[in-house]
Amino acid sequence: MPRTKIKLPYEIDTLSILDEHGKLDEKLEPKIPDKDLLKLYRTMLLTREFDERMWKLQRQGRIGTFAPVKGQEAASLGSIYAIGKEDWMVPAFRETAAMLWRGWKMEQILLFYNGYEEGMHIPEDVNDLPVAIPVGTQMLHAVGIAWAAKMRGEKTVAMTYFGDGATSQGDFHEALNFAGVFQTATVFVCQNNQWAISVPLSRQTHSKTLAQKALAYDLPGVQVDGNDILAVYVAAKEAVDRARNGGGPTLIEAVTYRLGPHTTSDDPTKYRPEEEVKMWEKRDPLLRFGKYLKNKGLVDDAKMAKLQEEVDGEVRQGVERAEAQMKANPLDLFDYTFAQLPPSLQEQKKELESLLPVLQSGGD
Repeated sequence: MPRTKIKLPYEIDTLSILDEHGKLDEKLEPKIPDKDLLKLYRTMLLTREFDERMWKLQRQGRIGTFAPVKGQEAASLGSIYAIGKEDWMVPAFRETAAMLWRGWKMEQILLFYNGYEEGMHIPEDVNDLPVAIPVGTQMLHAVGIAWAAKMRGEKTVAMTYFGDGATSQGDFHEALNFAGVFQTATVFVCQNNQWAISVPLSRQTHSKTLAQKALAYDLPGVQVDGNDILAVYVAAKEAVDRARNGGGPTLIEAVTYRLGPHTTSDDPTKYRPEEEVKMWEKRDPLLRFGKYLKNKGLVDDAKMAKLQEEVDGEVRQGVERAEAQMKANPLDLFDYTFAQLPPSLQEQKKELESLLPVLQSGGD
């Protein structure tokens, strides 16, 4: 038989609506209510302020290691805005903006990064999973949730987040393959921030885009400007609507950049050129969104200053609430291992209880 070509109807779109210079493609501009635009901006500002405060707290030894989100707020917020509370949000570990949007309290996040499991108690009115630290594992959970919803006849969508580094994991390919075979209502949001810790994107893949990896599994794939909250929302809304109406999963590649380190234990100056960071600082999603709202007449300098003052106070109060909860009683150490404390530990607990007054007073 002669060699023939298999015709495949595949293509990858790239989407940008609002560029870093404030230029807007009005034909593509989504119709988002003014009150929602303001709420999105306020949440983005709150996320940035909270992130920077967390950095200071970590450096002061008041919380543990965490993954900063500065520069990636639009990728989280633009996508999470497209789903409802009945849908599922399945995060990795850099979705602070999405978590705040979904109703998570700042003190919960601070508690978690200081070693308190109570920090990951899910708010009662949303369907969310807790932070997933292992790279890529959460994608499989999202597919499983969406598959279960499909088997129940529900029109629930599961949106899951991950970084560019996770696309090199087997879990990524397994999740996309399963989602494609069973046509689950899963929206995969890849926050391509250019670096998998110290490994640049060019050493992770030879593909021109990460979005095109969807094609191997016969899924729609789209690349968006991840610092453009409008473009992220449009792509996410299309994917969510398609999933909810039985059209199956979608892979969204949000091209963004982490302006800070991978985590607070990382030093990006060892592997990342300063010129690259400065270039991406000019594409800051917060500055871009602020210009957009100013051009629409929704904010001015005075209103932005007031919002800044408000979120500063909100962050300060969140830290105070968290630190009040972190004044732990050492006796609580005995209460989280056994349903019924064995006699040996009961004795140790009584002994510690008798010593606490002396220890807390600083005596010998």
